[in-house]
Amino acid sequence: MTVIDIPGSKSVTARALFLAAAAEGTTTLLRPLRSDDTEGFVEGLKDLGYAVREEPGAWHIEGRPAGPGVAEADVYCRDGATTARFLPTLAAAGHGTFRFDASAQMRRRPLGPLTTALRELGVELAHGDREGHHPLTVTGRGIKGGAIRLDAGQSSQYLTALLMLGPLTTEGLSITVTDLVSEPYVEITLAMMRSFGAETVREDGPEGRTYTVAPTGYRATTYAVEPDASTAGYFFAAAALTPGAAVTVRGLGTGALQGDLGFVDVLERMGADVRITAEGTTVRSTGGLRGLTVNMRDISDTMPTLAAIAPFADGPVRIEDVANTRVKECDRLEACAENLRRLGIDVATGPDWIEIRPGAPAGPVEIATHGDHRIVMSFAVTALRTPGVTFDDPGCVRKTFPDFHTAFEAFRRQL
Repeated sequence: MTVIDIPGSKSVTARALFLAAAAEGTTTLLRPLRSDDTEGFVEGLKDLGYAVREEPGAWHIEGRPAGPGVAEADVYCRDGATTARFLPTLAAAGHGTFRFDASAQMRRRPLGPLTTALRELGVELAHGDREGHHPLTVTGRGIKGGAIRLDAGQSSQYLTALLMLGPLTTEGLSITVTDLVSEPYVEITLAMMRSFGAETVREDGPEGRTYTVAPTGYRATTYAVEPDASTAGYFFAAAALTPGAAVTVRGLGTGALQGDLGFVDVLERMGADVRITAEGTTVRSTGGLRGLTVNMRDISDTMPTLAAIAPFADGPVRIEDVANTRVKECDRLEACAENLRRLGIDVATGPDWIEIRPGAPAGPVEIATHGDHRIVMSFAVTALRTPGVTFDDPGCVRKTFPDFHTAFEAFRRQL
């Protein structure tokens, strides 16, 4: 049995940074994730005039309920989707002119539904190049609030950004969602908002689900960031794939916020032995993997992880309802198909699905990562059973797990 400690959740860290910046008082985040994405978020907060003090294992953020501490700023969001979507929303509740830009990769990713919603709330903003994409200039004058409709079928981050904005409005915010992907991430948001003193109500009606957020503001707190469930998935998958192997991830158990822990349910359906307790989650190989058809709409960040071990199953693995993976750091659905074919695996794809047939992946093969951290980490699991797998950009894991290769190699030696 291998017991490992996984770095903090990227999703939780990003939300906690937003909430801490908006809260009255000084918040301490315990065990936050330190990666390119989260460091970019902290850098952005500092550019906006928020005070952040970093020490090993803890970050201290002095909240500014009135908004950014400067009247003008230029913020570079790097590759971070949470940075690029959350920080303009935070700035919109303040007063000043704030310019946001991002990497070429992030410029390609859509913002349209979010910026449309902000305009409906009276925010003055302008896209500098292509409508619905970075770069973006936000002129903040505070936000009254009101009722809006939102299509969050591309990304739940649009809804998350607006929900977190709600307590900062003067009259509250009501959001009716017409489509929603990755719903468990929204549940993370709501739970964390409540930890910072927000009041929210969710109601299902004939026109969709409506979230109502009261204009309470936020209160500072001490908040512990749980391990990243998406990252844990690579280690769980490796254990399920390797006969005789077992791994326990501490701190990620029955009370976990993150829906991506549901990936272990998929592994269990494929034949792995799974045990979840209050202290952690254990996945143990039973000697083989079964094929299956699975809807991964709500845990789509783990789609590449499943695709990477699918060839070793005893039957086809069909992953459905993952259209949103085409607008991530890359078109993940096609990136998985491309690399599996390079490995000699028979793959079919459709608009929102991928089907992978059983086969023995064969190297040597250089994986085309498309600069996507999840492609690298997923196919590192394939490489456990496939000699000669290399990556054209192994360093892109710095986005979420800079020490991944060292940690995964140490883990491999224990299998």
